[in-house]
Amino acid sequence: MKYALLLYGDEAVGPQMGTPEMDAEMAQWFAFTEELGATGKMLGGEALQPIATASTVRIRDGKTVTQDGPFAETKEALGGFYLIEADNLDEMIAWAEKIPSVGYGTVEIRPIMSFD
Repeated sequence: MKYALLLYGDEAVGPQMGTPEMDAEMAQWFAFTEELGATGKMLGGEALQPIATASTVRIRDGKTVTQDGPFAETKEALGGFYLIEADNLDEMIAWAEKIPSVGYGTVEIRPIMSFD
């Protein structure tokens, strides 16, 4: 079954870009991605730019409304994702536990819907 690991966090919490702490965490991210990739189960994944770069689009009463930044004010924002082929939810939980930011962020596991 295919799953998405959705990575959420508060951009004000955890190591900041350009710091030795972030350099150390990035090494953990690269190691995690390499380990996952070596299994052949990683289907894809990306890190996202900071939430301030987001744009939202809605249509209300037939009119398109765009907004810079996130639609909802939230402390935790989607920061990236992995797409993984896994045997079951237990396997996905084991991968989620290895995410470097899980200690200060949130990892959501979401099954991918199939439209066969």
